[in-house]
Amino acid sequence: MNYLAHLLLAENTPDSRIGNLLGDFVKGRIDQENSPYSPGIIKGIRTHFKVDAFTDTHEVFKQSKKRIYSSQGRFSGVLIDVFYDHFLAKNWDLFSSEKLETFADNIYIILQKNYYLLPEKLQLILPRIILENWLVSYQKTEGIQQTCQRLGRRIKRPNHFAIAHHDLQQNYPELERDFFSFFPQLVKYVEQNRHTF
Repeated sequence: MNYLAHLLLAENTPDSRIGNLLGDFVKGRIDQENSPYSPGIIKGIRTHFKVDAFTDTHEVFKQSKKRIYSSQGRFSGVLIDVFYDHFLAKNWDLFSSEKLETFADNIYIILQKNYYLLPEKLQLILPRIILENWLVSYQKTEGIQQTCQRLGRRIKRPNHFAIAHHDLQQNYPELERDFFSFFPQLVKYVEQNRHTF
């Protein structure tokens, strides 16, 4: 899953929100004793990893990847993560009682207040995340197009991210059905297993 889904699946605390976001920036095993992060942030990072593992092995997610594999190859999973964030943002009211704009603003405040805790890579892009309101931009296909273009520039290997929005448009109904089949199962998995993460 991408940023928005991880943030929604976090517990409603700043530490959990930060940890669930940091999972994309922190690699390897987290050592509780030597970590600069609080137990809440570490639990959030672990939750992020569990969500990714559940997602990557789920048959519906695999089916979504197959829909765009012929044009995107090994990067199809990364793009499905982004596309699922689009469907989440578009249908946000079905999954949260809080308006997406309010949710995003609160996330940006948390990240600004805890700037010193963020990895340098996230510190560098945070001003753009806020200025361009990335989390809300996912609602529109134009926002997904911009996200894919940013990803394509960051990845050093040759890729077709710049035209990935065509894959979304060409498979839109099928991918949206996949999302609605998959995401409630992911929510249930996190809710039932959060205490073990």
